[in-house]
Amino acid sequence: MINIVLHEPEIPANTGNIGRTCVACGARLHLIGPLGFRLDEKSVKRAGLDYWDKLDVTVYDDYNDFLAKNPGAKIYMATTKGQHVYSDVSFEPDCYIMFGKESAGIPEEILVQSPDTAIRIPMINDIRSLNLSNSVAIVLYEALRQNNYFQMQRIGQLHRLKW
Repeated sequence: MINIVLHEPEIPANTGNIGRTCVACGARLHLIGPLGFRLDEKSVKRAGLDYWDKLDVTVYDDYNDFLAKNPGAKIYMATTKGQHVYSDVSFEPDCYIMFGKESAGIPEEILVQSPDTAIRIPMINDIRSLNLSNSVAIVLYEALRQNNYFQMQRIGQLHRLKW
């Protein structure tokens, strides 16, 4: 199971969207505090719709708490400063993919500890970054693709008509 890690997320709607994506993909969500909002805020639940109660989510006090509770975790760090393009790495089935807060990304003090696992989504040079929930979806689906989608539903069905 893929693990999505948000380091100090600030915008509740982004976290709600990411939570909904995690439920749809069978991924775990890890939230590293301090959070910029309360998890019971309406905007988190509205973005997560009725999926929030199905979400496998763990909240940590800080990055050290996260590391202590996930020893030996293989952590890929998504950052605009990454040395590797996200689609060029091989994501293990139980890896952790970490994203930083919307206003500042992952702190450089964390990034310099593991430069080989820093990954990026290619963008035009004058764009600062993509939206956090979009970035999570892009990288998560690449990790799922590499792992044959973990037996997720692969054939769509129409509701009223037949193909």
